[in-house]
Amino acid sequence: MHIQPKMVMADAQGNIYDDPDLLMVCRRGAQWGLPRPDELMPLPDESELFLLPGRKAVGLDPESGEIVPCDDLAVAAFAAPAHTLSAHPAYVAQEDAPLLPLFAYGAVGFANGRFYICAKRVDEDRRQQFRCVARGRIERNVRDISRRFPKNRLVQHILQNCVMRYDCPAARNFALGRFEAPLPTSRACNARCVGCISEQEKDSPVAVTPQCRLAFIPTAAEVVEVMRFHESRETECPVYSFGQGCEGDPLMNPDLLEESVRLFREQGGRGTVNCNTNASRPDAVERLALAGLSSIRVSLNSARPALYERYYRPHGYSFDHVRGSIETARRHGLWVSLNLLYFPGITDCEEELAALTELVTRCGVSMIQWRNLNIDPEWYLRLMDGLTESPSMGLAAFMKRLRRACPWLRFGYFNPYVGDRAELEAPLPGEREVAIPRIDTEDEA
Repeated sequence: MHIQPKMVMADAQGNIYDDPDLLMVCRRGAQWGLPRPDELMPLPDESELFLLPGRKAVGLDPESGEIVPCDDLAVAAFAAPAHTLSAHPAYVAQEDAPLLPLFAYGAVGFANGRFYICAKRVDEDRRQQFRCVARGRIERNVRDISRRFPKNRLVQHILQNCVMRYDCPAARNFALGRFEAPLPTSRACNARCVGCISEQEKDSPVAVTPQCRLAFIPTAAEVVEVMRFHESRETECPVYSFGQGCEGDPLMNPDLLEESVRLFREQGGRGTVNCNTNASRPDAVERLALAGLSSIRVSLNSARPALYERYYRPHGYSFDHVRGSIETARRHGLWVSLNLLYFPGITDCEEELAALTELVTRCGVSMIQWRNLNIDPEWYLRLMDGLTESPSMGLAAFMKRLRRACPWLRFGYFNPYVGDRAELEAPLPGEREVAIPRIDTEDEA
């Protein structure tokens, strides 16, 4: 059934409603238009709707074919984890429109009694769904675990700050004893990301970050105590991850990570030890791999150096160091994921497909995690001005063509459990020729 959602908007009191005459319009970079048939899906449970201050909603008049601005506010959707937004909302921004907070903003419409968004479910894992988990159960566990480890600062940070203050999904899972345990360890970072969610420079226009940065450096004993406790409760598929939103980059403190991983493994620790990182230090990656690391997740907004450096603003490293870290990880048998910060209209173009295919093939990447870039869309477009020209092919076509070029590649959203040591199908660096698949009739559809 072909669905044509209506435009939604909000009045000054925050009431959201649809327009019976105007159709939903979405945006991919400079392109405005109707949603593609392959990208509409019902708004997932545990998603959120945002009102966009200083931005007027727009819709398409199906009779005239014209874009019609309205007086009321535009509305956006923040999709639940495991989903990737494929288009931004279209709106007309007023001159005094404030900068939007650091979230992802998806196009949303209304049809058949429910909201629809432009998005794709990219992972069937339900690890960050909490609809059926009573809040009281999490809070009881926080109290019980806090009493059990009163002197472990890392335990107290994860529970009291990350769970009770920020409702961090990874921290809540630690409290529940399931899935993936967070291991924040580093206060410092050598990137100055425009959209950093834990710390901004003094001259940044971002007034408030979604969370505050770690205020201490844990000891290896504290880190390992968290890992062993999580292992005792999540006995099937334990994952432990350095590199969380409340810290800098973990590779800035390689001695602590190396000691923690080695001590955990020497004590018989089992499971997937992962590091989420900007991958700026190949030598640190090698040390961690030799100590017993299982996987690494490398964050990128683009596989094109110019776009990467304009957003990450690296200090003391370059995109070549990132490539070197990925190659080092693959040579040492690590599962390598790219945390691709997807931005509709910029990521899904021919130049990015070519660059990403080359990076994945030449360096031996095993997985793409499709996350959205959390940033005001217009701010990011201004930041990338002059670096992007090609039209959007859409998320679905982009994923199809990337998979065709790299058939070993796994798609998802979360860090996978790969055991102590992963079984890899990704080619070794330089082992396979790069081939960019041409667009076909199915992709165009």
